[in-house]
Amino acid sequence: MARFCVTGGCGFIGSHLSAALIARGHSVRVLDDLSTGSRANLAPGAALLRGDIADPADARAAMDGVDGCFHLAAIASVERGVQDWPGTHRVNLSGTVAILDAARAHRVPVVYASSAAVYGDGPVLPIPEDAPTRPLSAYGADKLGCEQHARVAGAVHGIPTLGLRFFNVFGPRQDPRSPYSGVISIFCDRLVRGNAVEVFGDGEQTRDFVYVGDVVAALLAAMPAASTAAPVLNLCTGQPTSVRALAATVAALCGTPLTLNHRPPRAGEIRHSLGAPDRAREALGLATPTSLRDGLAEVVAWLKAGSPGLAVPAGEPSV
Repeated sequence: MARFCVTGGCGFIGSHLSAALIARGHSVRVLDDLSTGSRANLAPGAALLRGDIADPADARAAMDGVDGCFHLAAIASVERGVQDWPGTHRVNLSGTVAILDAARAHRVPVVYASSAAVYGDGPVLPIPEDAPTRPLSAYGADKLGCEQHARVAGAVHGIPTLGLRFFNVFGPRQDPRSPYSGVISIFCDRLVRGNAVEVFGDGEQTRDFVYVGDVVAALLAAMPAASTAAPVLNLCTGQPTSVRALAATVAALCGTPLTLNHRPPRAGEIRHSLGAPDRAREALGLATPTSLRDGLAEVVAWLKAGSPGLAVPAGEPSV
């Protein structure tokens, strides 16, 4: 079996991926600084290297002896990018360059997280991969930069890569108290407790929500598909859901009356985001995505169970 590095492996998506890799018999080394991830999410059997992805020495240590890298570590907050533009740039783009540089010694394949934020407010829906990229945030600009550096990694250094442009990922283990969380975790948390939810604007803005289990399946399929051509694919469902409809579905699952408190629209917010999933489904052989309702039911059940993370095993292995 193979040995993989998962950057951000104590975070929401990374912890699910690490557990899936270990369940398949692989060895996992997690590189995480625990600034947003939690040690409680570390998959049993995974080795934790606490470090900084933008530090070349930490990146090299994490990549030493691995057969592939899943690069998920990032600061995903648009607001954080406004407040600390240089700091988020260092993690999101310089960190990716450090990982790619560490990969080139042995041409280790790297599957990395890009984002639908690279498109900005796309004029055509659903958005195909060849749509114009016009990011409206520092986060989106850095993710687009990651894609460009991945192309350089393949063309100049022979490093196989594949980027996945995540749309709105949701699922258990997404902390609703975190400023980095999405609308689903926040809505579910509030409605499980019988509270009202806040909606910015009229609530008719739409998003393409993709369940974390489907994201993990795509990541696993992406590793053998990585190539020096540096392909980039959408990771989405192609199904739009309005914020208002989302709140109504969550309320029904919770058995809670729905009260919406409307707030003024947020400046610069994208009105509609919807991806075209066909290329990824064909290239990676992906199954029909989990329905929004089924995914939401998993989140609600997780919250009602007390929001458990993965238990850290006794005698946590070292790298």
